[in-house]
Amino acid sequence: MIEMQRQAGNRNAEREMTVHLSLGSNVGDRKENLRAAIGALGDAGVRVTRVSSFYETEPVDFREQAWFLNCAVRGETGVPAAALLRELREIETRMGNKKLVVKGPRLIDMDILLYGLETIDTPELQVPHARMHLRRFVLVPLAEIAPEAMHPSLQKTVKQLLEETPDRSTVRRFDRQITRQLVRCKSRR
Repeated sequence: MIEMQRQAGNRNAEREMTVHLSLGSNVGDRKENLRAAIGALGDAGVRVTRVSSFYETEPVDFREQAWFLNCAVRGETGVPAAALLRELREIETRMGNKKLVVKGPRLIDMDILLYGLETIDTPELQVPHARMHLRRFVLVPLAEIAPEAMHPSLQKTVKQLLEETPDRSTVRRFDRQITRQLVRCKSRR
């Protein structure tokens, strides 16, 4: 599908664009779900250049569900934004994701946060992501890998957005939690 778009001479497909994605999972093996989704990005036309740590985050909006693991990914792509969104939805479907409840449990959820400095507003896709500046679970991982990335509409860096967000939900680095648990288990012996 991607190769056909390139052959069709799509102008956007001819130039590489930096893209920032948010990934989240709260069903099944959350860590493996994130790893599998990141691994599938190459087939979707994204060359991954940086991945944040994994963060355990409390649910926002629909709170009666398991905590999420979230991360941010930076990549380069020649795939136009709308086509990239379709590719991400295909990855979610192949992995078995079913969105039965709005903002509810997800095997995997993949969102485009930033697509270069472009602003896109269609019924299917809003870039920059419409609520990214209001979500710590998005901003904390993104600030780890791209603190100086610019939100083209708000004209603020990711670091500034994180400092100013009204969201106070819990976001904690998951890798550290595992390390602490291992250290505690070893010290009890």
